[in-house]
Formats: sequence, structure tokens, C-alpha cells
Amino acid sequence: NREGRRFESYISHNLRLPNGSLFLFNDFMFYTYILYSQNINSYYIGYTGDELESRLKKHNSNHKGFTGRSSDWKIVYTEKFSNKSESYARERKIKSWKSREKIEELIKSNLNNL
Repeated sequence: NREGRRFESYISHNLRLPNGSLFLFNDFMFYTYILYSQNINSYYIGYTGDELESRLKKHNSNHKGFTGRSSDWKIVYTEKFSNKSESYARERKIKSWKSREKIEELIKSNLNNL
């Protein structure tokens, strides 16, 4: 299991609505995120089922792997999803761009919508 790439279980609750239909609540969210390190002037794209702050601490710790090269990573972009497959698909889509310019446009468009 690679860190950040493992299956995360989640708790679900069902609620029966007055009309008889079933409504599903998920207590678990997945995130696609982009980190930026000023020290190495680089972006990192990932996804997780962990809380973002705890995931960021792991990236900023001394470890093997790409983000282990620096300890000043900051979260610059996030998207929230209700399931792992959507979050992973979004991560793959952003990575497929292979374009710093396009990633920076995405981050900037998010800042403009705040």
C-alpha cells in the first residue's frame, strides 16, 4: 500500500424519507488536492480520504518520495468528492494535463471564486 493510495472505509447512515425513499449519508469525504512548495518551485497533485491537514503533515515530514524533498508544502487547491473513484479520476485528469500553466489557471480560477 502506497501512502495516500489505500482503500479507506467509511461509515454510512440511511434515512427513510416520508415519501418512503431512502437517503444515504456518508460521513466520509475524499479530496483531490494540489500542493505547492516554494523551496523547490513545484506542484504536487494527489487525492486522499484523510483529513487534509493530517495529509499535509505527512507530506511535510521527512520521508522518501517526491514530497519528501521539501518541508514547506502548502495546500493551494482542493476539490471534495463523496467517493474514492471520483476523487482518483480527478487527480488523474489533472495530472494528465502535464502543464504547469493549466494547473496554475485552475488554482487561480478557484481563488477568483472565493
